[in-house]
This record gives sequence, structure tokens and C-alpha cells, in this order.
Amino acid sequence: MIPITVVELGPEVERLVVETLRSGGIAQGRRVAEFESRFADLVGAQHAIAVNNGTTSLVAALSVLDLAPGDEVITSPFTFVATLNAILEAGATARFADISEDDFNVTAATITERLTPRTRAVMPVHLYGQIAEMDEIAKVATAHDLAIVEDAAQAHGARLGTRGAGTYGIGSFSFYATKNLTTGEGGVITTDDAEIADRLRVLRNQGMRDRYQYVAAGHNWRMTDLQAAVGIPQLAGYDEVVARRQDHARRLSAGLRELPGIVVPRELEGRRHVWHQYTIRVTEDAGVAREEFVAKLAERGVGAGIYYPKLVHDYEPYRNRPDVIVEDTPVAERIVREVVSLPVHTHLSERDLDQIIDAVASIVGGR
Repeated sequence: MIPITVVELGPEVERLVVETLRSGGIAQGRRVAEFESRFADLVGAQHAIAVNNGTTSLVAALSVLDLAPGDEVITSPFTFVATLNAILEAGATARFADISEDDFNVTAATITERLTPRTRAVMPVHLYGQIAEMDEIAKVATAHDLAIVEDAAQAHGARLGTRGAGTYGIGSFSFYATKNLTTGEGGVITTDDAEIADRLRVLRNQGMRDRYQYVAAGHNWRMTDLQAAVGIPQLAGYDEVVARRQDHARRLSAGLRELPGIVVPRELEGRRHVWHQYTIRVTEDAGVAREEFVAKLAERGVGAGIYYPKLVHDYEPYRNRPDVIVEDTPVAERIVREVVSLPVHTHLSERDLDQIIDAVASIVGGR
């Protein structure tokens, strides 16, 4: 079976983790500081503040906006549940904008349609590793005095032109085990605002500026040096990881593009897609239901994933809540029934790529 993802860390990770263990300093310390500095360089941000997981990074980013009950955050309905959970944990109200079928992300136009007098922030999600149209979204935010929080959990190193995901406002990244960059669990908030960065560092450390000098009611959001030691060696070779994923995505698209009922994903002009997922759409023209398609792939030795099977607000805990405002999002409602992610990870061989293409083609009658 070709797995949808592979987590395989090299000897440099093992060496640094062991070195950190033997140092006796395993809580937040110099390794975390090094990881923050290197990640800020990757993104192109002035500050990177490491925390214990990606969901925390979203909650922390929203917390410094001082949102009040009834304040609205506009985001995508086509995302992982952490996006919505973070908005609710911050005490705000979620309102959903539709997405574009070109990149699966919200747009400036769909955000504008959802603006109300209560809108305080926009939270675009750079889904699957491609940054949203942030230049246009930033214009909307500036015109309406809105904060931007970028859910860049899947978009480490993604760019629009020369500008990185996570540099348009407050950026939020995840280093969960299956991400392009992983620390097992972990997250980072990025910002160019020194005051916001300082506040986040205080909040993540129980509200302490210095030991036992409490200046705020804080949290334990700290990343450990062990987590940072897993991530640091990966940063050195990250461009090679992205290049390999890009090569695999191009190879898959070339083989799948002409198949009936299959819509391949695109790297839009001027953007750097980092291909956290390679996500096709299986439309009615494929002649097979999406779930049957995935089952047939498995029979042919190809793993696949459905990210995500429902819009985020369609689960029972979020229904009929005054702080979850659901309106029609027709593109997202159609796309969520069609998406299937295929393996694109760095451990694929040419033979694996051929097998994936042949498997899809045999299912939809392309050969």
C-alpha cells in the first residue's frame, strides 16, 4: 500500500534530540529560540513565537485581538475543526465566506459579502499548502479596519510573489506529525508587530515577563526544547522537501489531467504551493461515487484521504449556535463532496507515482 503520508525523520533529528536530552535542558530554552529564529527567516516575518501546538497558535493569535462576545471573525467553512474551535475559544462569533474552486480558499469578494458592523477580523485558511489571494484580502481588511489572522497550518513556506504566508497580519502554523515540517506537536505565531510578539511571549509563559514577575493572566503554551530539536534539522533542507513535493504534484497532474471526471489542483500564477496535500476533485463525470473511488484506490494499493468530509459547521456540536452563523456557501458545499487527497510526500518513487496514476485511470475508465 502506498500511504497517504509518511513520517520519517533523519539521523540529524535523532542526533539533536539525544544531544538535547543529555544537556539536561528540555523545557523551553535555547533550542526553542533557535527554532523560532530559523522559522521567522523561512516565513519572512520579524517575530516567531513557538507554542505547544497548532490549535494553540490560533487561539493565541486571536487572544491578542481582545475580541468581545458578538465580535465576528470571517473564515472558511472548508477547513479543519481547529479553525472554528479557536474562534469559539476566543469568545468570538464565526461567520463563513465561500471559497474559490481554483485554490479552495476564501477570496476578497466572498469575504466582502459577509462583512457586518460586528466584523472584527478575517481568518483565511491557506488550505493544502497554497496561500490565498492575500494582497486582495489585505486591501479589504485595511479598508474596513479589520485584523488578519492567517491559518497557515498547512502552508509553511508558501508564498504570493515574494511575500510569505503568515506575514500579512498574525500568522498561525502547525507542526503536527504529518505536516511538511513537524515537531510531533507544536505551533508558531508569526508577526511583524513587536508589541504583539512581546504580549504573546508573556501570555505563553503564565503571564510572566521575568521569573515570578506576573504582568498578565497567562497560560502554559510553551514549546519544549525536545520539540524544537525535532524541527530544527528539517528547516535546513526544507526547500528540497518542497521541491520534491512540487515535482510529484507536476507528475501527478500530467498523468491525471485528461481523465474523465477528475479535476486536478493548480498552483496559481505568482504563488508558491508547498503541496501539503495533493487534492483532486472526483466529479459526477467520473462515473463513480467519491467513497467508492477511495475504496477502489485501496484495492489497487493506493492510500488516499478525504480532507474534509463535511463543512466544519455541519457537525452536531456546532449546529444551532448563536456564535456559529451559517449562510449559503455553494462552492464549498459542492467541493466538500468531491475532494480526495492522493499521496504527494517525499518518499514516493517514480514507480509509486505511475501506480497512483494508473489506479485512478483504471477506476474512471481513462484507460
